[in-house]
Amino acid sequence: MTRTTASTRGLLRSPLALVVAAVVIWFAATFLLLPNLSLLGATFAPEGQLSLSSVERLISSERALRSLGNSVLLACTLAITVNVVGIFIVLVTQWFRMRARRVLWLGFATTFIYGGIVLAAGYNFIYGRFGFVTNWLATWVPDLDRNWFSGFFAVVLVMTFATTTNHMLFLSAALAKVDRHAIEAARLMGARTWTILWRIVLPTLRPMIFAVTVLTFLTGLGALTAPIVLGGDDFQTVSPMILTFSRSQTSRDVAALLAIILGLATILLLAVMNRVERSGTYFAVAKVAAPLEPQPFRTRWGSTLVHVAAWSLWIVYVFPVASVVLFSFVDARAIAAGSIGVGDLTFEHWTTVLTSADALQPFLVSVAYSALASVIAVVGLFFVARVITRHPGWLSSAIEYVLHIPWILPTILIALGLVMAFDRPQALLGGQVLTGTVALLLVAYVIIKLPFTLRLLKASFASVPRDVEDAARILGAGQLQTLARVVLPLIAPTVAAITALNFNSLIDDYDAAVFLYHPLAEPLGIAIKRSTEGEANLDAMSITFVMTVLLMVVQGAVLWLVYGRSARADRRR
Repeated sequence: MTRTTASTRGLLRSPLALVVAAVVIWFAATFLLLPNLSLLGATFAPEGQLSLSSVERLISSERALRSLGNSVLLACTLAITVNVVGIFIVLVTQWFRMRARRVLWLGFATTFIYGGIVLAAGYNFIYGRFGFVTNWLATWVPDLDRNWFSGFFAVVLVMTFATTTNHMLFLSAALAKVDRHAIEAARLMGARTWTILWRIVLPTLRPMIFAVTVLTFLTGLGALTAPIVLGGDDFQTVSPMILTFSRSQTSRDVAALLAIILGLATILLLAVMNRVERSGTYFAVAKVAAPLEPQPFRTRWGSTLVHVAAWSLWIVYVFPVASVVLFSFVDARAIAAGSIGVGDLTFEHWTTVLTSADALQPFLVSVAYSALASVIAVVGLFFVARVITRHPGWLSSAIEYVLHIPWILPTILIALGLVMAFDRPQALLGGQVLTGTVALLLVAYVIIKLPFTLRLLKASFASVPRDVEDAARILGAGQLQTLARVVLPLIAPTVAAITALNFNSLIDDYDAAVFLYHPLAEPLGIAIKRSTEGEANLDAMSITFVMTVLLMVVQGAVLWLVYGRSARADRRR
């Protein structure tokens, strides 16, 4: 009997494993497979018979075809612009010896707490049709086109500066592993800094650059918030078009087809990335790298040029964040006039938000949704990861693969599938209808976070020594007691970090919320988007500024709890 067969039989004999397997099978069938099958049925068999009418309607729709072309154009453009900006900011914060390098890093890291619908709305409030900068320019140029910051240019600009987070996270970590000895050897052989960078450093980073390029391409392909806020009528991509078509019963099949095309493109790109990574030949500079030290500039003009470019880019990153913080303390009429003085400063907006339940409700709703989804995902997958690591085999592998389905599907496709699947009674839910209820958005948030949570929990369980569990069992501890008193304390920091990161990524969500939110429980992303529509109410805009600052404070505090405290502990050690 093979080890895999023995592990599978052990799984079937374990009461905990059987309960976990049964719950996972029900959950996967109900919330992962059924919505996708419903989406396919509504697209290709709307009346129970095979039909390609949705394909014909898509081909005949000029708007839909133009949106597909715009999505591809945006994705290709971002693959270039984000890499140029992302690689540059990584180099000036990690590779070159820059002045005030930590301040530079903090400015570029604002995307960790300022992104998604919040960032798009912030740019709109500053540069949009009724934004502060536009209002200020209009006082000097009366004939100014107020829609100057919209369309393809605005979307590319905003998303270029919003999606360099992957470079800050992954490319910086990859650069830190470059061997310092190889750099010094190349310098002793007469190589210049730029030659070393081009011939040694960048080829070493090629796998990571390729990975973040694919992620950037996928982000551009499925972009929703920036095109819907800043794209205007001239530049709409697939995701806003899916949202538009899904609001009508007569065009919902076209929306489903567009979502399927988006999902197939995502699956194809991820498959290509995996294949290239397996077949590619990359070289490493050293197996054990000495820590990399910042490299000095050889010429004064080179140092001046890089410093000017880096700090100019720093201003671009910091200006929207600083403006939003300032605007939260400014009278809305001064913002609309494009002129701010000392007398325009006020705490009225903060008082309104902190003392009014109605004003604070969207923020509290988002906090509740994010916290519940994060805790449910971590608690549920805690037992799943335990079973998978303890009982490897074909059944565990099947469970793991099924729970990774959300990783290869765009959020819009998941949300649209849930809407179509649960707008009628389903036997798997005891005949309940979820569409139009507050529970469906919570379900979507849990689904979205399944793959990320499972992978990290599985890695943390794998790091627990088997001898520790064996010792607990010898001392008479049961399976659940061992989990609670031995295993959980060992992986508690990882569990807390996963929960915090999930919370941060969901609190300002718009992509899923716009399809699934309940009108009586409006989340923050929807409230912020509504405040950007037309010449919004000035009081609503001011409240949005306060909400955005609160959101940045909460996200910053969560990131500090996850990374800052551990970094300080490492420095003390």
